[in-house]
Amino acid sequence: MEFEKILYDPVIGKLVTAFVLTLFIISISRFIRSRITRVTKDIDLRYRLRKIVTIASYLIVIFVLSIVFSDKLGGLTVALGVAGAGIAFALQEVIASIAGWLAVSLSNFYRVGDRVQLGGNVGDVIDIGILRTTLMECRQWVDGDQYTGRIVRVANSFVFKDSVINYSADFPFLWDEIKLPIRYGSDVELTRNIINQAANEIIGPHVPQAQQHWNRMLDKYRIENANVHPMIFMVANDNWLEFSLRYVVDYQARRITKDKLFTKIYNDITNTNGKVQLASATFELTAAPQFNISLNKS
Repeated sequence: MEFEKILYDPVIGKLVTAFVLTLFIISISRFIRSRITRVTKDIDLRYRLRKIVTIASYLIVIFVLSIVFSDKLGGLTVALGVAGAGIAFALQEVIASIAGWLAVSLSNFYRVGDRVQLGGNVGDVIDIGILRTTLMECRQWVDGDQYTGRIVRVANSFVFKDSVINYSADFPFLWDEIKLPIRYGSDVELTRNIINQAANEIIGPHVPQAQQHWNRMLDKYRIENANVHPMIFMVANDNWLEFSLRYVVDYQARRITKDKLFTKIYNDITNTNGKVQLASATFELTAAPQFNISLNKS
């Protein structure tokens, strides 16, 4: 009798119903996500579809539970109202993170795939959750903006507390520079031609695309019309002539681009047969002073 009483209890029935329906919805969601992973080849589309399915499943579960327990919700209103202030204070960081997630999702702070700096953390955004943003970390002990291999999770509430630096939002290029010390007496015009030729060969093909993105920036923001073409500058200092090459580069290709530029320029300078020479901090003794030494014989 006691077992039958428990079995036919309406509350128990609602709990069982809620559990079965929740389990069914989660199973369907996992099946759909697994199918998306197998069928969809585009990484960005696959990520977005999986996110949509996950969020939709959460909403469906909440909707189903509200229907199952609809007759019990009325009595909870007063209790929830009393506990609301305490819950809001205890979970203020969680609430701020959810608000941050909404701000990130509805605004243009960053998207999955963007390279951002959140505080002292620099990396590519690989996931935006309700509470945290996940980054594949760059820099730290690794030069050239390349991955360290560490996963960094930052609370979404960060967007309300500090600046968000986005390397790839509207203009997926960066201005970068390389500097070359050239010995005094070298052929200056030949040096400029060597650097210019390397820039045109390696940077030139990317300039039209950078110009298109910069034109969109001009339409969107109050900003000066900066030059995206490679530029060469020379400064004479106490030790050598310093040539600087300023250029735009894809935010993911800084290191490889520098390697190509230095390799090309170095090889071309080597082929000048001494007309252009790289300088270094090595000190050369060009003339020795005369010393008069007298020896007294005792």
